[in-house]
Amino acid sequence: MSKHIFVTGGVVSGLGKGITAASLGRLLKARGIHVAAQKLDPYINVDPGTISPYQHGEVYVTEDGAETDLDLGHYERFMDEDLNQFSNLTTGRVYTNVLNKERKGDYLGNTVQVIPHVTDEIKHYIYSVADKTNADVVITEIGGTTGDIESQPFLEAIRQVGREVGRENVLYIHVTLVPYLKASGEHKSKPTQHSVKELQGLGISPDIIVLRSDEPIQDESIFRKIAGFCNVKSDCVIENQTLDTLYEAPLMLERQGLAKVVCRELGLVDRQPDLQDWEQMVYAIHNPNHCVKIGLVGKYIQLHDAYLSVTEALNHAGYACHTKVEIQWIDSETLTQENSEAILGQLDGILVPGGFGERGIEGMIEAARYAREHQVPYLGLCLGMQIAVIEFARHVVGWQDAHSGEFDGKCAHKVIDFMPDQSEEVDKGGTLRLGSYPCMVKEHSLLSRLYGKKEIWERHRHRYEVNNQYRSELEQEGLVLCGQSPDGRLVEAVELSAHPFFVGVQYHPEFKSRPNRPHPLFLGLVKATVR
Repeated sequence: MSKHIFVTGGVVSGLGKGITAASLGRLLKARGIHVAAQKLDPYINVDPGTISPYQHGEVYVTEDGAETDLDLGHYERFMDEDLNQFSNLTTGRVYTNVLNKERKGDYLGNTVQVIPHVTDEIKHYIYSVADKTNADVVITEIGGTTGDIESQPFLEAIRQVGREVGRENVLYIHVTLVPYLKASGEHKSKPTQHSVKELQGLGISPDIIVLRSDEPIQDESIFRKIAGFCNVKSDCVIENQTLDTLYEAPLMLERQGLAKVVCRELGLVDRQPDLQDWEQMVYAIHNPNHCVKIGLVGKYIQLHDAYLSVTEALNHAGYACHTKVEIQWIDSETLTQENSEAILGQLDGILVPGGFGERGIEGMIEAARYAREHQVPYLGLCLGMQIAVIEFARHVVGWQDAHSGEFDGKCAHKVIDFMPDQSEEVDKGGTLRLGSYPCMVKEHSLLSRLYGKKEIWERHRHRYEVNNQYRSELEQEGLVLCGQSPDGRLVEAVELSAHPFFVGVQYHPEFKSRPNRPHPLFLGLVKATVR
């Protein structure tokens, strides 16, 4: 039977429950324990796939095509484990499933209620992760803050899990804020005490309390007071300080004894953890030999979390190259041919990420033109590849009206269009090409040198593709179609041979990059920028 760890949050949102859960997963895995993770989100959307990046940050995509919360990216990067469709659950999905079952008569005419029907559906997802992964430990983060109305069914469900699988197989971790008041020069434990009291009122007594603080908690009486008031063991109050880089968190929590306490409380064997690789990576973060500037040209730059996996993948490549990557955030709506030299001229590389909608497209096209003409290393991801194709069609092939069917359905040269068998007569949610698909790499191409493989698997999230009608003209003018689907129907990657580094890919390689194992495309981009 899998053991379960539930991570809740109190006092305020944004405390880093996801980083705490991901760090714990890394520490347990370093001890040889098989770990899986999931996130339960209280919002009523069916999944994050249709939520604006300004509202929720990026949409993370798993191998099996689930559109999920960005915290799952933290889990995969820290734990280096592929998650699945059961790893993210929202209130919207819970009620959709429950109502569908009611319509089909699965409840045999009974009145449908929060308890047991909604909580049973939540528990089904919790248990499904354990069944699908056969993990020793499943770490489940509960989104929101204790006291939120929308979180209550999830908290009730995890309370029931504790009763069903046995209290010895369940551990509750509560992450709370311990604010520091500069006026009095002291930390305050009262918010944590009230948050734990709220949680206890819902039937859950936390076993471990993780204290988030910007300033080091030097007064030991704070730990004793919280342990006594909240009825936990003295060494089960763990400090989690704000750090310069989030990848230090596992090492800091290891020093604080979090994993050791978790193993003891769950009856797991506490082996000596193997963190040497992680320690070397953190050392590289703090000791770079170079510095490069890479411009990220996007339309959602006001919220950097909209491109979280992209920026992390750039950083991962930088760590491997002992290089500090300075990301220059460039709003594509402001970029024009007139100001491109002033904005892009000092960059060592340019990256155009994915996105949807017409806003800011012309600025992205200008970024691709500048990179191509000035021999600046360029990486285009999903929309960024489509932008590179549009720019090439306009300024090299000579089709001035070339565009994407997403933005101009009436243009004469629709070089980007719906995928085969797709149409616009579909709902927006869950109808994209999602998840991991194979790609055959062209021999002797830059892509083949970067990957060192003939076949690769990458994750997708898109609805439009290169229009096969224009393949031959694009190739004749020098655009190399260096990656295709195995059946040859879909263009997966393009590059320019007469350029130091100019690559566009229809997929999202950022989702498979790891801090101690960077993705080949990002590694290639950063290497191309280091002079």
